[in-house]
Amino acid sequence: MSGAQQTRLAGSHDVELAALAAAGDRAAFGELVRRHGSAVRGLLRRMGAAPAEADDVAQDAFLIAFERIGEFRGQGAFAAWVRKIGARQYLRRLQKERRIASLADAADEGADIAAPPDAAGRIDLDEALRALGPAERICVSMCYGAGLSHAEAADALNLPLGTVKSHVKRGLEKLRARLAPADPEERRRENG
Repeated sequence: MSGAQQTRLAGSHDVELAALAAAGDRAAFGELVRRHGSAVRGLLRRMGAAPAEADDVAQDAFLIAFERIGEFRGQGAFAAWVRKIGARQYLRRLQKERRIASLADAADEGADIAAPPDAAGRIDLDEALRALGPAERICVSMCYGAGLSHAEAADALNLPLGTVKSHVKRGLEKLRARLAPADPEERRRENG
């Protein structure tokens, strides 16, 4: 690929790149992968995938996106479209491994939430997500990371809508508690 073509593609909008890719321009699709690959892998890691597994699932997601690029109409962001594909691929992988059946049981056990971030005020969302139970982490990641509605997440997980809503609500409450800045009055009492 020439430098001029690379510059042209780098300056193109995602919708234009998707149209070019649908017409057979592999370089245009390569630019989409370059732009959005790390976001897809990041979402998968937040959903609970190990780094190597996130790479594998992201690669599968982009292969599917390439095969179905003609279905992308530009009505939403390409990034959201490919993240949804990645999230669904990861869930299919979980279902194959029979882990999805244990999510409801694991959610009841829950995870102990550690103290809020240290005094320096650092917030690590990935660390906070790892502190959630598996069901809560996946539901929150799907609804807020992949942009799926509660109903879409319920359908993808093959769980009742109310169950997904409960996992999301509990997960968000735990995240708020973990990520909220410590109350100065409470801090004074602790330091006594």
